[in-house]
Amino acid sequence: MSTATAPRSFSHGPVRRRPLVSLTPLIDVVFILLLFFMLASNFSDEHAIVLDAPTQGQARPSIQGALLVDVRLDGVRFAGQYVGLEELSQRVKIALADDAGQRVLVRPAARVSLQDTVRILDALSAAGVVNLSLMDSQARS
Repeated sequence: MSTATAPRSFSHGPVRRRPLVSLTPLIDVVFILLLFFMLASNFSDEHAIVLDAPTQGQARPSIQGALLVDVRLDGVRFAGQYVGLEELSQRVKIALADDAGQRVLVRPAARVSLQDTVRILDALSAAGVVNLSLMDSQARS
């Protein structure tokens, strides 16, 4: 006759189970923090460039006495010479030293990307230009 014996345990006391840690509250807290920071953060760098844009039917701006910046596919021209962005800012600052209200006309060529034009407008605005106008590409002197 065989008797069934209970399995032996190596410990002398009752077997303890570790309590399970639920991750659900932790996930909820992380999700709420994520939502808070997404809604509270502002990642856009918003600043305005004030300029006079031509409207249909409006007379073309006079180039007489104004500084003309041509934005072309192959670069930027100022006073008939190709210049870099840094040199453009320096030359405009020098030109505005005598007359801070002098008009600066920006004339993008056909097929020039909007980003390139805005980059030039932003550089001119940072250089201290307050009288900034945008011309259409068909306007010639």
